Amino acid sequence: MALLETKLLLALFLPGLLVVFFTRVTFHHFVGLALTVALIAASIYAGYTHNWLLYVADALSLTIGFWYATRMVKKARKRQQGVDE
Repeated sequence: MALLETKLLLALFLPGLLVVFFTRVTFHHFVGLALTVALIAASIYAGYTHNWLLYVADALSLTIGFWYATRMVKKARKRQQGVDE
């Protein structure tokens, strides 16, 4: 049971953090989301995720991470426009 709890805790935080990280690296929030979804799909295919609760936790974390990354990109673009003018 401890293994499921650990996977659940990681599923709640890691995908969101990965979306933000990939967004910072690529400077585009859709690319960050796509890369993170690809990693999650690979882990599901490899058999590391096998519980619907983990799928829901991954989706929730992806949604929150994508929301934050979108907000982060908009702020950066607004800041950049203010500097250019």
